[in-house]
Amino acid sequence: MSLSRLFWWVPFGGVPELDPGELARRLEADEPIQLLDVRTHGEWRRGHIPGAVNLPITGLADHLDELGLVEDAPVVAICLSAHRSIPAVRLLRRRGFEDVRQLRGGMLAWRRAGLPEIGEGES
Repeated sequence: MSLSRLFWWVPFGGVPELDPGELARRLEADEPIQLLDVRTHGEWRRGHIPGAVNLPITGLADHLDELGLVEDAPVVAICLSAHRSIPAVRLLRRRGFEDVRQLRGGMLAWRRAGLPEIGEGES
């Protein structure tokens, strides 16, 4: 087994990124972007980007197919600080998704920019 296959989950290295402001603009323009939040369920319930689906990075390899993501539509992986989203991008690319990026700076950067999020009980 190759090292890249074995260590896809290592949260270091470079992957394509999308700036929070650019993501917000694209979402506001109703572009078909799939949002995958790989934080824990508790983190996600406390606040997430509207429209995001949640699957913690620890279960992503085993349950990715259950999300029904479309391979030829853009995907943005989201975590708290842009570390857990790095392996998510790698895994998605390995599974055939071509237009996959992580949210630059994660939810911390999204929040610093004052962009909208919803929490448990909100829609």
